[in-house]
Amino acid sequence: MTSYSISVRLQRTTVEEAYVSVPVSDAVMQDERAEDGSYRLDTEKFVAAAIELGGGAAWLPEHQQVALHPIQQAPDDV
Repeated sequence: MTSYSISVRLQRTTVEEAYVSVPVSDAVMQDERAEDGSYRLDTEKFVAAAIELGGGAAWLPEHQQVALHPIQQAPDDV
């Protein structure tokens, strides 16, 4: 009996997580004082610093998902 197969392209997405500690310094603070005279955290600067620190962080797998790839095409070796 003849046997056939159909190739299906899959994609796997892995989500990882890491924790980083961002030092509170002038680099992540707003340039101007608030009305009450205090300095406030600049959220954009803080997030940018966290992302930069993430490059050297210890990443741990959070979850993995396998799904049908949205673009189906024949494998290169066929």
